[in-house]
Amino acid sequence: MPAVAVEKLSKRYGKKAALSGVSLDIGVGEMVALIGASGSGKSTLIRHIAGLERGSGEGCRITVFGRPAQENGRLAAGARDIRKSVGVIFQQFNLVGRLSVLTNVLVGCLGHVPGWRGTLSLFPRAERDKAMAALARVGIAETARQRSSTLSGGQQQRAAIARALVQGAKLILADEPIASLDPASAKRVMETLAEINQDDGITIVVSLHQVEYARLYCPRTIALKDGEVAFDGPSTALTDEFLREIYGEASEELVLSGSAAPRTRRAAPVAARKELAATAI
Repeated sequence: MPAVAVEKLSKRYGKKAALSGVSLDIGVGEMVALIGASGSGKSTLIRHIAGLERGSGEGCRITVFGRPAQENGRLAAGARDIRKSVGVIFQQFNLVGRLSVLTNVLVGCLGHVPGWRGTLSLFPRAERDKAMAALARVGIAETARQRSSTLSGGQQQRAAIARALVQGAKLILADEPIASLDPASAKRVMETLAEINQDDGITIVVSLHQVEYARLYCPRTIALKDGEVAFDGPSTALTDEFLREIYGEASEELVLSGSAAPRTRRAAPVAARKELAATAI
């Protein structure tokens, strides 16, 4: 049973086709990169898997851990329950700036507690301990009492990852989580996601705008072009030359100039990935 199965997914916004008959499977415990030039459909695909968008037309279907999430443009009856196991990490963090980091992380509990308790922020000691453990795991426990607006971009994104851990997500969908970060922060966020994937077996799908990070951290890459799957295979196959064959001049926005990221490593242990990343960025 795959973690995610997408069948014949299409999406139109007016006359524009954002996705055109996309079909793919993502196995349980995989860490998969989605790459593509701007407008290729990466974010649209992630939003559909997360249940935030509905497909267009007949025949499209999405299942998550064997349970139907949507079919023929309609959300399934159990879609809301499925979302409890799906954590979404957005490019712009989606934290409430005036609330403490700890409270933002505790938001991950809301799908599992009565609505009134979440509204009043009544979280018992066990949930607070769980949130603190998640913050410690991503390396920012010391920020728990700060307003989230005081954190750097990289710290805010790690707080968002901690929120997904508290949620108990079995699938994490990260929509360009490092697009607005400096290289050092981007490296730390990708290392955190890779460690969670390796240590906990959580399935991770991460859309990336630079292929070097896919090569370094994700054994498998799905490349989208104009709303269609242009490549699905090992990240090591995505040489600069192959990217130019797929995207032409648009491939330039996918390659970090001057990067020495390895082209042949695949599924390296976390410790080895850290060592390689230090020379790559």
